[in-house]
Amino acid sequence: MKKIFIINGGQKFAHSGGQFNQTVQDWTVEFLSKNSAYEIKTTHIENEIDLQEEVEKFVWADLIIYHTPVWWFQLPNIFKKYIDDVFTHGHNNGIYKSDGRSRVNPDINYGTGGLLHGRKYMLTTSWNAPKTAFTLPGEFFEETSVDDGVMFGFHKMNQFTGMERINGFHFHDVEKGATPENIVIFKQDYTQHLEATFKKIQL
Repeated sequence: MKKIFIINGGQKFAHSGGQFNQTVQDWTVEFLSKNSAYEIKTTHIENEIDLQEEVEKFVWADLIIYHTPVWWFQLPNIFKKYIDDVFTHGHNNGIYKSDGRSRVNPDINYGTGGLLHGRKYMLTTSWNAPKTAFTLPGEFFEETSVDDGVMFGFHKMNQFTGMERINGFHFHDVEKGATPENIVIFKQDYTQHLEATFKKIQL
């Protein structure tokens, strides 16, 4: 049995209803449910959280899949609080033991004290920004990718715990471009990404 933990980081706030990230989670569960070898657990960060149960989900899983919108170039506030609270509760409790350094030589080995070695994670994000904002010269993100730019710290956070990153998927122009036709394309492209990814990692 391959164990997969899916986190829905979407939330209702202002003009955001959180519907798209719930849809992406539904697509993920739909894809994984076709294979009886997968055992799935989920969390929606808007629901009531038991910190120890959430830590145990990370420890239990072979793969963690994060679904999150990006608000003001960061995680939504409830998702950020979820990470802060759960990962801190995981100190010497399954997620990390220290920052990895020793008092003998404190200048080296920072970020090597994680306890989640052997686990992988995948990140999906959703943006109002079009893909071209990241790729075209002179556009807003200065030809810096999502993973190397805005989400760089998120990836380092997971590396700190010992997890290994696998290729994620980024949905662009969701707010203005979420027409029924584009939603169909989003699902097709994302499903193809899952098919290729799971074939490659052989989870």
